Amino acid sequence: MVDSIPTRMLHDGLLVPSIGYGTAQLNGHACVHGIQSAIDVGYHLIDSAFNYENEGAVGEAIRRSSVPREHLRITSKLPGRHHAYGKAIETIQESLLRTGLDYFDLYLIHWPNPKQGLFVEAWQALIDAKRWGLIRSIGVSNFLPEHLDQIINETGVTPSINQSELHPYFSQEEQRAYDKKLGIVTQSWSPLGRLRSNSVYSDLTIDDIADSYGKTKAQIILRWQIQLGALPLVRSSNVSRQIENLSIFDFELDQKAMDKISSLTRADGRIDNQNPNEYEEF
Repeated sequence: MVDSIPTRMLHDGLLVPSIGYGTAQLNGHACVHGIQSAIDVGYHLIDSAFNYENEGAVGEAIRRSSVPREHLRITSKLPGRHHAYGKAIETIQESLLRTGLDYFDLYLIHWPNPKQGLFVEAWQALIDAKRWGLIRSIGVSNFLPEHLDQIINETGVTPSINQSELHPYFSQEEQRAYDKKLGIVTQSWSPLGRLRSNSVYSDLTIDDIADSYGKTKAQIILRWQIQLGALPLVRSSNVSRQIENLSIFDFELDQKAMDKISSLTRADGRIDNQNPNEYEEF
């Protein structure tokens, strides 16, 4: 088990670990076992979504865990097809029934789907669900500055977290700065860029830095994320890899290494060209 995972305090007072475990593409018993081992080695923030179709597995893993529920931070996310207020409320309730939990620690709007024009309505549903005790902290995912401005201006409530694609080929400097200005924690999905043949994971710059620090490439990338102020979500069902990805708090990258990694960013660095102003998630 990895000890001493630092925590971050969200602007609404909720303490969350500085790194979390993602569950996208994990389902059934494999998902249960993956989350169980992740909790056992030290992950206490578990990220799910209605559209991952694994909320039942998340709940089962929590029930099997020896870690008390109050020590865990469980996230789920609202799908685009349920942005209408009434549907959003029902979906939050349904997600809780699927997990068997009494509340979510975090609940996010998965994508803004601006062409549908209902994300403010969805945000109001999250605000009310929090007021009713169904959610402890509310946030968003893949929201650009203009989307953030709209929900804040129309409701007066600022998200605690904005979950965004963030990796060395897409460093999100402007988005991170905007989140920070608003007091929003940036949470990273696909922090390692997904393990494809042309991914940042294969970049020689990362290789060189990893060699110089005596760390793995994943550890270097995740440490870069932490020092940027982001909160990465990592996903692996392999126990040794789970431990490796958590073992990033015993060293620090110098500014030269940080700058080298940040310099890898690209204007077209999104993995699947999922621009939140264009991409529609249902």
